[in-house]
Amino acid sequence: MKIEYGLWRAKRSLSPYLWFKNRMFIVQWEAEGRTWTLLNEPTEAELSVGTPYFKSTVEKFGEFLSTKVVSKFHGTVEGYLEQAGLKPEDIDFITYDHLHTQDIRRWVGTTKPQADLSPREPIKPYFPNAKLIVQKKEWDILPYLHPLQTIWYQPEQFEDIPEDRIIFTEGDVLLGPGAMLMFTPGHTHGNHSLVVNTDTGIWVSSENGIAAECYAPEESGVRALRSYAKKTGFDVVINGNTLEETARQYNSMVQEKLVADPSKENPKFPQVFPSSEWSPKFPLIGPKPSFRHKKVAIGTIKRPKKDGGQT
Repeated sequence: MKIEYGLWRAKRSLSPYLWFKNRMFIVQWEAEGRTWTLLNEPTEAELSVGTPYFKSTVEKFGEFLSTKVVSKFHGTVEGYLEQAGLKPEDIDFITYDHLHTQDIRRWVGTTKPQADLSPREPIKPYFPNAKLIVQKKEWDILPYLHPLQTIWYQPEQFEDIPEDRIIFTEGDVLLGPGAMLMFTPGHTHGNHSLVVNTDTGIWVSSENGIAAECYAPEESGVRALRSYAKKTGFDVVINGNTLEETARQYNSMVQEKLVADPSKENPKFPQVFPSSEWSPKFPLIGPKPSFRHKKVAIGTIKRPKKDGGQT
């Protein structure tokens, strides 16, 4: 990601790029006598490269540099679920804070054949029981994207998604005990954030900011963030790769910051875990994050039994 996006106006670097790591979160809760499972940010990297922004990166650096140097694939959604002991049929819901770069055709299936993936018949869903939870505003914008947004979406890949595989929401939605989606518009019209209450307190995840220290820039070990906060008096530094409603995105980040509990590792920073977290990259010349959550694993993943119970 360009540094002018991730750190917006706080950028000070010889390098034009920042590296970040995109993560998937597995969230479970108990309700109605069973365990429910949500995948937050199950990005299919192989298909996300069709996004115009990533296409232009490949054209600029070439396929080898783009896939081996500029970016790195750490694993697949399927592989990580297998490691967690979950089967495709165990997943009840998938969601994304917004639909930038996403292509969910293989996850939930299509109503028509797809020339690039299944030219003779509709795609069968990899997750047979999962439904996409998405803000209605985020879905409705797809056919009418603003020019500032077009480089980040693949709207044509959503045209043949069965509507019975979609749950439309408007505003905040309680998923179950200890889990909710909080409406946080600004980065896009239909942005929402994952909020979970755990044994270590409340966590929030979205891509409104790229690091926990962007939510407390005055405490950051990165001089550019710290001096920017001091100069402007800003409470947060937004992820500004799209500027639909900058003031609303700023407010949404403040909202996330207020909802999240302080980090147990460093109370100066909130338990906001960006879905794409700013990470160091060797031999990157430029600022590196001074604080990262890196990994959060709380509780035990349960697999539902066929009779409706769980293991």
